[in-house]
Amino acid sequence: MSKSVSICVIGSGYVGLVAAVCFAEMGHRVICVDNDDAKVKTLREGGVPIFEEHLPQLLAKHRDRGVEFTANLASAVERSEAIFIAVGTPQGETGAADMSYVEAVVSEIARHVNSYKVIVEKSTVPVYTNEWVSRVLHRHGVDPTSFDVVSNPEFLREGTAVLDFMHPDRIVIGSNTDRSAAVLRRIYEPLTSGSYYDQPGALAGTCSAVRPARILFTSAQSAEIIKHASNAFLALKISFINAVANLAEAVDADIEDIAKGMGMDSRIGPRFLRAGLGYGGSCFPKDVAAFQWVAQQKGVNFKLLQEISSINEAQRDIFFNKVLSALWTLRGKRLAALGLAFKGETDDVRDSPAIEVIKRLLDAGVIIKAYDPAAMERAKEVLQPSIKMQYAADVYEAATDADAVLILTDWSEFAEIDLVQLKQVVRFPIVIDGRNLYKPQKMQDHGFTYVSVGRPSNYHAQQGKPRGMVS
Repeated sequence: MSKSVSICVIGSGYVGLVAAVCFAEMGHRVICVDNDDAKVKTLREGGVPIFEEHLPQLLAKHRDRGVEFTANLASAVERSEAIFIAVGTPQGETGAADMSYVEAVVSEIARHVNSYKVIVEKSTVPVYTNEWVSRVLHRHGVDPTSFDVVSNPEFLREGTAVLDFMHPDRIVIGSNTDRSAAVLRRIYEPLTSGSYYDQPGALAGTCSAVRPARILFTSAQSAEIIKHASNAFLALKISFINAVANLAEAVDADIEDIAKGMGMDSRIGPRFLRAGLGYGGSCFPKDVAAFQWVAQQKGVNFKLLQEISSINEAQRDIFFNKVLSALWTLRGKRLAALGLAFKGETDDVRDSPAIEVIKRLLDAGVIIKAYDPAAMERAKEVLQPSIKMQYAADVYEAATDADAVLILTDWSEFAEIDLVQLKQVVRFPIVIDGRNLYKPQKMQDHGFTYVSVGRPSNYHAQQGKPRGMVS
């Protein structure tokens, strides 16, 4: 096993915190820097600010051993050989990524380069960011021989980010010098050689000592495009299957059967062929827009990216209209909203389709009682407090006396609801499922009106009970 590398990770969000802890798990010495003193204090005390499987255990294992947390960027840079930038690149008004946080960090790094440093783009950035990082360092008088800039894009899925990091489909290193490539090779050697997977207590996953992680070396520009192109293509698969779902629904076909038939083709594969409310989160919407902006700036006609976004946005309108169609009128209706995160197994509500649907329903005069296994506190930060917006302790409390139940996030917990108990507590047995978690026949057998995505709706004959009465 190669010698450990001293690593600085700047930023303790989803990418930075996972990277810092996973690098420590790989045997490196890591300093994680954040300018939020409160967050640094929380992390030093063992708190975990995000909901992510395996992260609390690894943080407890390596805190104050393999990884330390600080707000002192200067000291962290001076003590590190590799500096990973994992700060936010939010979408600007034009669709371009806002690179001001990256520039500010690079300017600060420039003041403390005391030996050769490899500066690594871990944030999702547009092509040629590596050149701009180099220019900023040059403008601050940093000797060009004392640094290299590398692109090492992350391919993490929220909810499975730790396993994605330790058992990656691929590790992409965009380096324009052999010297910097050698440093990154050393950093990832525990995964690419397979030595990590033989260690006692190693996280189990798809990689192993005999099937280690694969690594790809490219130019920095190619690596930057790989990240944006990968996310845009996955977003394309989601939007494509949603467009097909709308056609399937119009002709009484079943999108679940269609997706299964498509996914059996090895050239297509089944992943991301799930019809529903569309994609959300911190990556796909921002990255598709940023990729489109880059293409426009270079004079490349890439209209397909606009269509991806348009179809995705339309899915929320389509679902809202499903609710309206099932209930006739909305004002004063009581609805149970199951799910607030943009997808299951995370507490992230950024650009969540669930939140957007709920906002539209509230504007229409609906009373919402919501439940999410992890995201309710974060949702309270983005949904205006109101007597019409309530929160429940579990699925059945949310559904009590509801005129309909909406499934908005694909939590595994929601796929295992006790339908007998659910029918007992609702006012009307109506389920409008934006994630296709149930088989229509099963819902019909339990006496539910069931409306889903890309499948024929089942309007079951219902007998309601007067408002306020719960059986």
